[in-house]
Amino acid sequence: MSPPPATVRHDWSQQEVQALFALPFIDLLLRAQQVHRAHHEANTVQMSTLLSIKTGACPEDCAYCPQSVRYDTGVEAEALMQVEQVRAAAGRAKAAGATRFCMGAAYRSPKARELKVIAQMIREVRALGLESCATLGMLTPAQAAELRAAGLDYYNHNLDTSPEFYGEIISTRTYQDRLDTLEAVREAGMKVCCGGIVGMGESAADRAGLLRTLANLPVHPESVPINQLVKVAGTPLAGAAAVDPFDFVRIIAVARVLMPASHVRLSAGREAMSDELQALCFMAGANSIFYGERLLTTGNPDVERDRQLFARLGLVPEGAAAPAHATGAETAQPAAAAAH
Repeated sequence: MSPPPATVRHDWSQQEVQALFALPFIDLLLRAQQVHRAHHEANTVQMSTLLSIKTGACPEDCAYCPQSVRYDTGVEAEALMQVEQVRAAAGRAKAAGATRFCMGAAYRSPKARELKVIAQMIREVRALGLESCATLGMLTPAQAAELRAAGLDYYNHNLDTSPEFYGEIISTRTYQDRLDTLEAVREAGMKVCCGGIVGMGESAADRAGLLRTLANLPVHPESVPINQLVKVAGTPLAGAAAVDPFDFVRIIAVARVLMPASHVRLSAGREAMSDELQALCFMAGANSIFYGERLLTTGNPDVERDRQLFARLGLVPEGAAAPAHATGAETAQPAAAAAH
């Protein structure tokens, strides 16, 4: 028998995860929505904005990434932004409705002088009343502690894919390097944002393996970004096959079932998604998006399109008033989600 919807587990087998993927599509969506409502307020979406604070010239060889120095993608290298520029961007994001401001830098690992500047950026973002998030590559325990001392709430460090497929995508850092960074972030007392990318040529078993790895971490990531590959000319994955839309929805649904209390975020690739596909993803348990015009170096739906979609679906930003048509049972905050 499958576990009850509200069960939080860290001991999923590969066979169990693949069995979830094999469920009839409507059955899987129903189960995911039941799990979602047991742990989250219905019809709400957490809003984040992502800013590239240092772009390009990354020494890594991630096959999907236009910021790698190894690929000719037309991305111009840019130095670390000034603190004042970041503060202004964060202010605009808050005015547009974002509640979390994420700062991304194309580093293998940040250097001490860079970390000091980024720490000041974090303080400025927090002073605006926004949650703060950063993605800066690999961290040592000391670097994680320094970021936490500056007030960083979340650290993003994706696993990208399954342990078995990882070597096909990246050779310049190991899977264990990524897990070590996640451990350092947890030990420092920060929340974890960790997910992966689909559409890189991985198998269905690899997709199950990625989600299983995330779900079997000692603590589930508070945010789980699911990225659909954005194919950029000049990268090794520019010609990758498109992901079937129903398969993408299945990934969202299985992530929701495996990690009930996490925010599951629609991330890269959303610009190319139809409104109907996004609606299915929200039905499957997605309850977070990146909000704004760009994701690091690739496009994102503009703010007005998102507002119109939310209005059509009866969705509201997390923390706002519940939709007028929602019932009390749908909008009550469940005890299981009180800490989120």
